[in-house]
Amino acid sequence: MLETKTQKDVLKAVKEHKVSFIQFWFTDVLGMQKIFSITPDELEDGLREGMGFDGSSIQGFCRIEESDMIAMPDPTTFRLIPWRPTDRPVARMFCDIQNPDGTPYEGDPRYALKRILKKVDDLGYRFLVGPELEYFYFVDDTVPEPLDRGGYFDGLPIDRATDLRRQTIFALQEMGIRVEYSHHEVAPSQHEIDLRYGDALTMADAVMTYRTAVKEIARQNNVYATFMPKPIFGQNGSGMHTHQSLFKGGKNAFYDGRDAYNLSRMAKHYIAGLLVHAPEITAVCNQWVNSYKRLVPGYEAPV
Repeated sequence: MLETKTQKDVLKAVKEHKVSFIQFWFTDVLGMQKIFSITPDELEDGLREGMGFDGSSIQGFCRIEESDMIAMPDPTTFRLIPWRPTDRPVARMFCDIQNPDGTPYEGDPRYALKRILKKVDDLGYRFLVGPELEYFYFVDDTVPEPLDRGGYFDGLPIDRATDLRRQTIFALQEMGIRVEYSHHEVAPSQHEIDLRYGDALTMADAVMTYRTAVKEIARQNNVYATFMPKPIFGQNGSGMHTHQSLFKGGKNAFYDGRDAYNLSRMAKHYIAGLLVHAPEITAVCNQWVNSYKRLVPGYEAPV
């Protein structure tokens, strides 16, 4: 896996690998992936000063009269994109969004996460997450026709969807994303690839890469992949279960062996916080009408 830490590392990697385009990735407030590309000739300036764009055209960012924004690439996220042509390689970097004066843009989801993680760090804790993303493969994007009729943990026969999942895992591994395991999910043509846990910012970037990889590899195989919450009525929907842990001084802050449930006081307060803020969390994590079609009894969804 190619690793970079500095702007100099990125420039060197682009030259050595003969990269043709460098994609700048970021998300809007709804979590939709935004991508634009630059050529190697523009990279040095882009790394130093960022690249300007029209923020008023990005969902939830700003008004027309405040449209100037800057995408500042994070050199530590530079990776070659394995599903792009190998003879004319393409790379990507995640970006932090800035105002024209160089200050962080408050509406940037990546900055919002960084801000909270700094508070966690200031308290002496490390926050780790392990996401499990579910999705469907369909024959095409017109009607939800399943690619397979498998069920939970089904392994035979080895079919087209299994091969797609396998290709996706290889691509993620090439980009430095660790995969724990993968399997068929409950509904027909529903699949899951579970990522190895890590710090929250790294995992947020990994989730966006995961979603893009799943869709692009499916498209290259003339299949449609979707993370839509409830594409098939009467079947389980797709979610993103997120395992969460908090460590301090290398020790699990949620564990207390003296407690009947092995939960520390911190863990109980943490759970209480999730429950208290459940309405707000639901609003952020369930943005579409279709999201609420998933939130019904009987299908392993939170209700």
